[in-house]
Amino acid sequence: MMDCAAKSKGEVTTSPPQKHIPGELGIWVFVAGDLMVFAAFFVVIALGHNGEQAEIFAQSRATLDMWVGVLNTFLLLTGSWFVAKGVEKSRTAHDSAISRYFSLGILCGLLFVANKSFEWGAKIIVGINPMTNDFFMYYFVFTGIHLLHVFVGLGVLLLVRNASKRPITARNRNRTIETGATFWHLVDLLWIVLFALFYLL
Repeated sequence: MMDCAAKSKGEVTTSPPQKHIPGELGIWVFVAGDLMVFAAFFVVIALGHNGEQAEIFAQSRATLDMWVGVLNTFLLLTGSWFVAKGVEKSRTAHDSAISRYFSLGILCGLLFVANKSFEWGAKIIVGINPMTNDFFMYYFVFTGIHLLHVFVGLGVLLLVRNASKRPITARNRNRTIETGATFWHLVDLLWIVLFALFYLL
């Protein structure tokens, strides 16, 4: 009865926004495929820690600065938080704060790249490289592949940031903003596992 009365008075009733899986289907197919490939990488690294070269892996891991890895983890987690806040804001409003959140996410990604470059440089200066042993081969190759993901993710976040400056429609938010954010969260997730495998095991 109340609904009928509201309609009779010309009032417009709005239904709450429908929940949906963020991003387009394609990005989730890509995420699933990427996770399967990296899962194989993770198994290879884990076997190295417990195989015939366990002692070499332990000695090599001890040369890594765990706090550098902790800082990189903090940077990516913080970046993902900013990106998540940007997505959340894009669903409820349209103002300059949205693009600022994505800009801060990009800044965290750039700081990650700088920190990783310093870490690699410090190792190379003292003669440690992918040819040193299997541990460092895995370390440089897999963190290098992850770093490539970071560069791609930064490019994606730039597109997301630009899209957030224009009027945001539901299609634009799902197709660009949420899809780009999903890829960035994948980058974060992959690093967390790599951090555990190389710095903590």
